[in-house]
Amino acid sequence: MPLEWMTYQAAVRLYHLDQVAYTCGHTLYRVHGGYSARTGLRSVVDVNSIIATAGAMQASLKDHAAYRPPLNNATLFRRDDHLCLYCGERRPVRELSRDHIKPISRGGIDTWTNVVTACKRCNNLKGNRTPEQAGMQLLAVPFAPTHAEYVYLQGRRILADQMAFLRAHFPRRSPLRERLAASAS
Repeated sequence: MPLEWMTYQAAVRLYHLDQVAYTCGHTLYRVHGGYSARTGLRSVVDVNSIIATAGAMQASLKDHAAYRPPLNNATLFRRDDHLCLYCGERRPVRELSRDHIKPISRGGIDTWTNVVTACKRCNNLKGNRTPEQAGMQLLAVPFAPTHAEYVYLQGRRILADQMAFLRAHFPRRSPLRERLAASAS
């Protein structure tokens, strides 16, 4: 199960501690270490694009149905593809905001299923009302991403083998899976 992005230095540490169970994908880095005083040979670690570690308890917790990834604006905006879910316009990050469908002042909570990406203009127009009260219709239903989807949403430059691995862990009816399939065709 995909858990998180890590630096190549953290990956080298896992290789050194013999905590890598198996690898997938291709070699990303070849890291050269020091020379052995005994043999005179230099240590080399090849770091793959995907590494699996053995015995991580957090993996089973993140695969649990009740798990909800932490909510932040960067991943929210990527979930909604930088579209205002009221007017439908794609905007730069500086023009986007988090809108609570049911405002917090009216008992709404700050969860994935109660927030959407909105341009600042639409968010101000909606104000402290529900979309129905404001006469504004949502263009998509907000959803809580699974952990694999959250890892995808956090990534910046995802390699093809990493994307295939992540997508294999997306739910069959995932809106992100559908969006990626549409953009590929």
